Amino acid sequence: METKKPTTEQILSMMKGAMNGKLPRAIELAGEIFPELVEEHAHSSAFALPQNGALEAETRTLIYLGIALATGSKACIEAMMNKAKMQNISKDKILEAFKIARYAEATRVVGNAEIVFEHLKN
Repeated sequence: METKKPTTEQILSMMKGAMNGKLPRAIELAGEIFPELVEEHAHSSAFALPQNGALEAETRTLIYLGIALATGSKACIEAMMNKAKMQNISKDKILEAFKIARYAEATRVVGNAEIVFEHLKN
């Protein structure tokens, strides 16, 4: 028996439910003009964030939030903050994820300065 694929509307509804009732505007628009992308994005989400994965759901949300902060993805930051609220993730844990992302970015800048330090050394 063939499993019926969910419609774009069903996928968007599931996404909305997972993010405290709020979807990033880009996903809403994609649902209207590029529904295949929404389906692919849902597959990618299930692959990257499996319900029964090795990490706890809260940990996955905090990792995703940290990466979103480091990459500057405002839509993902908003989505993960909505998800964090839904999961009742504490302020302290969210701020710790922020501090880790900030430190990773600062470390990247230091690493990129190798050429500067080499020139200043001579």
